Amino acid sequence: MEKLYPLKFKKVFKEKIWGGRSFSEKLNMELPTEKLYGESWEVSSHKNGMSVVENGKLEGKTLEELFLDYKGDLVGEKIYSKDGKNFPLLIKYLDINDKLSVQVHPSDDYALRVEGEFGKSESWYILEASSDAKLIMGLRSGITPEIFAQKTKNKDFDDLFNIISVEKGDFINVTPGLIHASLEGSIVICEVQQNSDMTYRIYDFERLVDGKLRDLHLDKAMEVIDYENTPQISTNETRKNIKIDGGSKQEIARDKYFNIDKLLLDSSYSDVDNDSFMIYSILEGDGNLNYDGETYPIKKGDTWYIPPKLEVSVEGKLEILKSFL
Repeated sequence: MEKLYPLKFKKVFKEKIWGGRSFSEKLNMELPTEKLYGESWEVSSHKNGMSVVENGKLEGKTLEELFLDYKGDLVGEKIYSKDGKNFPLLIKYLDINDKLSVQVHPSDDYALRVEGEFGKSESWYILEASSDAKLIMGLRSGITPEIFAQKTKNKDFDDLFNIISVEKGDFINVTPGLIHASLEGSIVICEVQQNSDMTYRIYDFERLVDGKLRDLHLDKAMEVIDYENTPQISTNETRKNIKIDGGSKQEIARDKYFNIDKLLLDSSYSDVDNDSFMIYSILEGDGNLNYDGETYPIKKGDTWYIPPKLEVSVEGKLEILKSFL
């Protein structure tokens, strides 16, 4: 087999009724048509958006094929021995310019029992936000299952939800059972999540798609909503900056399903993880990624997959969201 190296995958774009053109305008992405795009799947082995290598000798290979061929060498031996059937993460960008439906994700226990698929724990790093950007995150205090069931039955969604304002640099951990949606304004998000596409839609603001209302999943949603769940939010001001060679980092998330650091680099930075792969989402700037005598140009909007045990260095003035296990 070919020796592993830093991998870049072809982006899988998804048209969405709430999408826009920010991937092109703000993230240097070349969109395939003039339509509105809401999602760019960056690293995925899910059947609904499979990643394909676009650089080097493994060009054309899917992430699923790499996982089957390289096993622990691709993700880390500990990770592979824990669950050798599924690549663990899915990395996306979201461009939200209209209301994202009110939705909730199930836990692993529920999703595996009912759907035969893993549940969905996800996180949102806000890359861009308009001044009026507001999200639904959880329920208002005092909303019980009985109140929720009665109000949704009557299509009365007033005074149900916890509404928050967000700005660039905010991070939200959207755990299973937490109701969430976008409500006002526009936002661009880097999303780190479990490898799952499992969503239960509660309310879609009576929108028509191709002349029809989109399906709702109220019965299942009612079974998975966590009525006490409140969003876990951090900001640039609340996170601690830790000095590292080449700049600083913020430890954004330490979770059962993913770890996330934000790297703020202004000179050469070296990185290696012997136990886990690393995924670099380039949030700002441009520079070079170096490995084994090869130099890979990197820029805002890129996503790079670094297999475990590969010692890489990064040069440039950059902000990077680093995801690992």
